[in-house]
Amino acid sequence: MEPVIKVESLTKRFRDLTAVDQVSFSVPEGVCFGLLGPNGAGKTTTIEILEGIQRPTSGHVLYFGRAMQARELYQDIGIQFQHTALQDRLTVRETLRLFQAFYDHPLPLEDLIALCALEDIITRDTRRLSGGQRQRLLLALALVNDPRLVFMDEPTTGLDPQARRHFWALVEAIRARGKTILLTTHYMEEAEHLCDQIAIMDRGRIIARGAPEALLREHFSGVMVRMDDARVPADLLARHAGWHQDGQLCFQTEQVETLVTELIAAGVSLHHLQVQAPNLNDLFLQLTGNALRA
Repeated sequence: MEPVIKVESLTKRFRDLTAVDQVSFSVPEGVCFGLLGPNGAGKTTTIEILEGIQRPTSGHVLYFGRAMQARELYQDIGIQFQHTALQDRLTVRETLRLFQAFYDHPLPLEDLIALCALEDIITRDTRRLSGGQRQRLLLALALVNDPRLVFMDEPTTGLDPQARRHFWALVEAIRARGKTILLTTHYMEEAEHLCDQIAIMDRGRIIARGAPEALLREHFSGVMVRMDDARVPADLLARHAGWHQDGQLCFQTEQVETLVTELIAAGVSLHHLQVQAPNLNDLFLQLTGNALRA
């Protein structure tokens, strides 16, 4: 089966800056694919090329096995931008109808309302929407043409935890309908929860790609131990793969009991000690030197 997107040797240069450097990857149908990276990694430029907003310097992007012109592409994809200006003095229902008029075969209005849980705000002026309500509307606008592929650019930035989890449920419902989702996010928990596959970018290149669980198994063994920062003997730090980070003392180890015993013997306080499985934030730090955060 042809992938929904196939990116081949994609490069984008801005004068002396190479923002995207020979990037290649593919996105299978029906998955949530996360394109992740620290600020300045090149992911935004890559996404804008995939969305048809920018042209690459070199390389190719195939959609459903072929190249597409912009108008044809926009009939088949949906884009939820992080910030979208909405027409003033229109209700949610009127806004949906306005955007339906832009497409040849829009999704029925009642289907959009149900899919994005808009029933309770359908008659509300768009200026009176909360952050979570606005994101639900923007998601509906991205789905208005019933696209096979949906781009989501940091869709939950600025939302409170409850609104974020509500939005995750909507994304899962969309994926259950067979849609393919390409997601960018700065939230580690969001990427782990939603993404079937991820590609990590740094300095314009893809440096890791695969299922989150498989990548964590590949790069980590044992668990992560964190506590308040403290001085420890250098040999103990090296033996248990330890480091200092953001006011914490951190270890990657398969020998938690031995580590704790040696820390106590060295007179190190175990204040705020935590033992956790490695996560995507740890993976980012190991691969890029940056944490997965805005």
